[in-house]
Amino acid sequence: MPRLSEVIAALDALWPAARAESWDAVGTVVGDPEQEVTRVLFAVDPVQEIVDEAVKLGADLLVTHHPLYLRGTTTVAATHFKGRVVHTLIKNDIALHVAHTNADTADPGVSDALAGALDLRVLRPLVPDPTDPAGRRGLGRIGELDHPLPLREFAARAAERLPATAQGIRVAGDPEATIRTVAVSGGSGDSLFDQVRAAGVDAFLTADLRHHPASEAVAQSPLALLDAAHWATEWPWCELAAAQLDQISDRHGWDLRVHVSPTVTDPWTAHAASNPTHTPGAPN
Repeated sequence: MPRLSEVIAALDALWPAARAESWDAVGTVVGDPEQEVTRVLFAVDPVQEIVDEAVKLGADLLVTHHPLYLRGTTTVAATHFKGRVVHTLIKNDIALHVAHTNADTADPGVSDALAGALDLRVLRPLVPDPTDPAGRRGLGRIGELDHPLPLREFAARAAERLPATAQGIRVAGDPEATIRTVAVSGGSGDSLFDQVRAAGVDAFLTADLRHHPASEAVAQSPLALLDAAHWATEWPWCELAAAQLDQISDRHGWDLRVHVSPTVTDPWTAHAASNPTHTPGAPN
């Protein structure tokens, strides 16, 4: 059985901490480097529900995309939810490792997994990493469909292929517009509109689009927008990362069992559709 330090070294080779953004908090949060690892669980969020799942599964290592402590803290007391997470992990000998922006820009990374879920052929990064001579690493991806689709069909594909959430897929644009090339970015992507417009793609699929940036984006170009739930755009990475660790385990002869959490940790739990017949200003 590999030790935690050996498994972490393999994960660091996939997603070097040095490639994380300066504001990020990646790496091992809790865990004894000498402990043996037999079972690993991948998930997006290090929340109590996921930690309880790791306990029930008998996992020795939990790998999440989102950090537990992104900002500084002075306590890990179990009087608040993050402290309870830490206490549960340590009491059950479960290590926690985080790969966030270092996984976003990896090759392959979060947006590769998102593009793969949508059957997009990846052409290049949306924002290339200037330190990568091969030009394959970077933030977001530009992809191409095998066959052009109307926007409404591509949106339906996204709704079908990405994990189900209360939000579903919000769409801006002509439903019959032809979509051939698509920029994708797992997680919040409305800071990337300049790069998306410069790429000349037909559509941009990401998460957490805000009113003003989205409104300005569609006013300046015929770009179609698809806004999915943040969690849903990043969950496909868990499957990709688990497959990568499986391959590493096979190469090293490790007896690792690798799992992906199916638990939906998107914070939104319900959706009430608007009344399509209600006109603003008209009586209810």
